Amino acid sequence: MTVVIIGAGMGGLSAALALLQRGIRADVYEEAPELGEVGAGLSIQPNARRVIASLGLIDDLADDVVAANGAARRDYRTGAILSLNRYDQADWRTSETGVWFVHRADLHRALVAGIRRLAPDAIHLGHQFVGFTQQDEEVEARFANGQTVRGTALVGADGLRSATRAALFGPESPRFSGIVAWRGLVPMERIPPGLVSPDSCRWIGPTTRILCYPVRRRTLLNFVAAAANQTWQIESWKVHSDVSELLAAFEGADPAIHTIVSQTPPELLYKWALFDRDPLPTWTVGRVTLLGDAAHPMLPFLGQGAGIALEDGIVLARCLEAERDVPAALARYERVRKPRATTVQLESRANAQVPFDRAVETSLYGRISQRERADLEAYDATAVPI
Repeated sequence: MTVVIIGAGMGGLSAALALLQRGIRADVYEEAPELGEVGAGLSIQPNARRVIASLGLIDDLADDVVAANGAARRDYRTGAILSLNRYDQADWRTSETGVWFVHRADLHRALVAGIRRLAPDAIHLGHQFVGFTQQDEEVEARFANGQTVRGTALVGADGLRSATRAALFGPESPRFSGIVAWRGLVPMERIPPGLVSPDSCRWIGPTTRILCYPVRRRTLLNFVAAAANQTWQIESWKVHSDVSELLAAFEGADPAIHTIVSQTPPELLYKWALFDRDPLPTWTVGRVTLLGDAAHPMLPFLGQGAGIALEDGIVLARCLEAERDVPAALARYERVRKPRATTVQLESRANAQVPFDRAVETSLYGRISQRERADLEAYDATAVPI
């Protein structure tokens, strides 16, 4: 069995590593010419941590993870704490509660290192996927550089604007949410001591939100901000934003927000329009399936995008290990994962649709209750029946 994976994001890499660990050959084909430091902070909930642990990456991340001491919701204008959760940090490696914070590039690097330990040549860069054909026993992927590769399965893990999804089901424009987001990184020495306490602080206002937490051994403060905006619709992680633009969006907010934003180096502030898609009726056709954002792109208002992609990867590998008939294995993977991913996808959208000033009346995260949040995090992709 040889699995051809399109896209070297979190989902594609987790799938490749899980497959290789089970003795199944996996090759990842990535459009970019090099693997760079893209993105900023990620919050890793318990459901994602179980996958990371099962992939054997805890030691790889030990120097990079920040185990949060707590999370607070603060008054948008005064900064007063409205709700507070404290997390036990006694043994962050095995704890079933709380949250980790990590720079996306650090987790990405750990996944790449894990793959290269098992298969040094499994990641192929500079390969833009353009199409596929499948027959009874194999599938052939074609790339813009003229190369073709054959495998027994093809997995599209190539993100929101997935070329694999388009090849399977035809072109379809993603849905603009009406929200623009910013991400920034501030050197921690620029932040007054105690300004962001506990580690995770969230402010939710009438038309804006912002979440702050530390990454990179607490040397950087990561923030993600969002504001209602119907006009700016560029979906890219690489568009720089002026600090003054973000300050204007948070006019009248807690002075702590202005302090954080004003200290952001211009080269470390980006903005992008938030898009998602409606759930697909199916992810799979024969020997070809989708994974991660290619299957279920979701807005970031549950903090689960990366976690759900990691879950996809481990369940796909478990299904291909258990069922050697590839189309049957991919159908089993979809049956297991689609209900879970669709639920989180739609809940993330619903959280975005709640007026920002109403979100403060429901939970720390928006529309869903703390009980629903706990159920979301209790999912174990390493043990769910397949």
